Parts: sequence; C-alpha cells; structure tokens
Amino acid sequence: MEECIITVKVIPRSSKNSVQLENGILRVHLNAPPVDGKANKALVELLAEILHVPKSSIEIVRGEKGRNKQLKITGLHESSIKQLLEEYTGTRSSGIM
Repeated sequence: MEECIITVKVIPRSSKNSVQLENGILRVHLNAPPVDGKANKALVELLAEILHVPKSSIEIVRGEKGRNKQLKITGLHESSIKQLLEEYTGTRSSGIM
C-alpha cells in the first residue's frame, strides 16, 4: 500500500479554512482553535476532503501539539498527492514531501 509523509504548517484560528503551497511548504489555515485537538481534527478532515481519501488514511506522526506537523497519508502515491494539492490551490509546487 502506498504511503507518503508530508510536512504541514498549521495556522489555527484563521478566518476560513484554506490551503496554500508556498516555497514547497503546505500551509493550512484552519478556523478551529488549537484546543482539545480541534485543529488536528479539522486538519485531517480538510485534507481528507481535498485528497479524496478516508480520514483514517491520514495520521499525524509528528507535531501533534505544535504548528509544524508531519502527516502520513496512506493509499495515495506522492505524485497523486502533489497533483491534488496543486489543483486545489491553483499553484505548482517544487516539492512538499
């Protein structure tokens, strides 16, 4: 089964949920607060929706209590993840993995 690790910078308490690719960094703005795992849950839900995978396919492997996180995504190849994120954000990335 395909697995990929991506690095994400989370910005909680934003005005709306959004995703940006900037200089190879995936920045995710969430309107959820970083309290009781709400931002982590919102992050997984948003990425699952964008990547068309079940929420159970996305696991936070590092940074559960910080803004910089590493996520393991199961069931998609790295190139598929990159393509879906580029389509969603409307930008091209030099590499987010």
